[in-house]
Amino acid sequence: MSKRFRPCSLDQPFLMPPSLQDWLPQDHRARFVAEVAAELDLSQIYRCYERKDGRGQEGYHPLMLVRLLFYAYCVGRASSRVIEKATHEDIAFRYLTADQHPDHDTIATFRKQHLDSLAALFVQVLQMCRQAGLVKVGAVMLDGTKMGANASRSQSRDYQKLQQQEQQLQETVAGLLEKARQVDEEEDRRYGRGKRGDELPAELAHPQKRLERIREAKAVLERQAKERAEQAQREREEKQAAGEKPSAAERKRWSRAQTPGEKSPAQYNLTDPDSQVMKDGQRGGFVQGYNAQAAVLENQIIVAAEVTTEPADKRQLVPMAARVEQNLEGKPPALLADSGYWSEEAVSDESLRGMELLVPPDRSKPGEALKKTAPKSATAQQMREKLQGPEEAATYRLRKQTIEPVFGQIKESRGFRRFRLRGLPGVQGEWKLICLTHNLLKLARHWQQNMGGVAQAA
Repeated sequence: MSKRFRPCSLDQPFLMPPSLQDWLPQDHRARFVAEVAAELDLSQIYRCYERKDGRGQEGYHPLMLVRLLFYAYCVGRASSRVIEKATHEDIAFRYLTADQHPDHDTIATFRKQHLDSLAALFVQVLQMCRQAGLVKVGAVMLDGTKMGANASRSQSRDYQKLQQQEQQLQETVAGLLEKARQVDEEEDRRYGRGKRGDELPAELAHPQKRLERIREAKAVLERQAKERAEQAQREREEKQAAGEKPSAAERKRWSRAQTPGEKSPAQYNLTDPDSQVMKDGQRGGFVQGYNAQAAVLENQIIVAAEVTTEPADKRQLVPMAARVEQNLEGKPPALLADSGYWSEEAVSDESLRGMELLVPPDRSKPGEALKKTAPKSATAQQMREKLQGPEEAATYRLRKQTIEPVFGQIKESRGFRRFRLRGLPGVQGEWKLICLTHNLLKLARHWQQNMGGVAQAA
């Protein structure tokens, strides 16, 4: 054979140590993530590892774990086991870990232990976007999306179902206890009294624990029903004191709030009690999950991110506006949201003064007849007239084409449709980590296109 080929033996040892810098192209996204992570202030994380005596086994460097998690979320890999596997099989992951391989338990523990600190890095990355010219004064678009919880909807129970299961488990526990008593008596007759007499049989441990969990769930549903009734009573008294006539929707909601806990349709999830059954308008049907909120600029940079257990967006306008003002260090000139955020109380809040609000009071399109349930107040009519103006209408049209693609990039492109962590504090931190890496990808694209950075297109 006349053709010569380069040797490709798998057994050829390296005569010189290989360089990590030779592993990836110069414009690879992993290099950008490493550069950004090196500029972040991680002192809050480092403080957790301070020991005066210097004893203990050497641990993995927090900076390495931070850039590993950042890149993993950038490419849609949130599972700690998937990340561990990638450190062996994916060159970009091996580059970021300096050819180290933390196991999945180490990765999961680091993420859980420092979740608040990782979430706080959202503001630092936002500041980097500001320095790059990506955070400019302009309209802010607000919306929410339903994210699945790390829990099955089949594990949700209403009060009556919990009561039925409680009775069944009580019978099971009673039967097991009777069986244990008979065994104890038989053993005492054979061997004499040698036990304390208070041990629980192994087969009783699981039913007893589940019974306690169900009783806890019933107490939570009862407390929530009482709180809803008290809130409805306060709202009714406030309306009467102000001499205002309640709407049909308010009267209906107050009536539902008087339903006692044992008859309420409210449910409790035994896997993730903080999650709720929510209607997912984008995909249809219902999801066991959370309502993830985001506020974005016209260039799709996320400037505020929060998670709530309330299915509706109605009460999120004021707190999200406050978070936007805090992160931007000033009020935005305009705040846009869909009709789900409308409420007389919210749009009239003093904290929103100085911002132009564009929030439709109803779902009717311009020119359509108002529905019977549409708000009839003067404030609502003024908002409708404002949105009919050519300039305001053009501005409001930006909302849907700006924020909807952000959720599409998070859910479709990166595959984040459900959270990995459980409980409201956990998902709040994870949502900020998801939004942080969204901004990181936008920053990477900007640097590649405008600054000749080492970023790969987002």
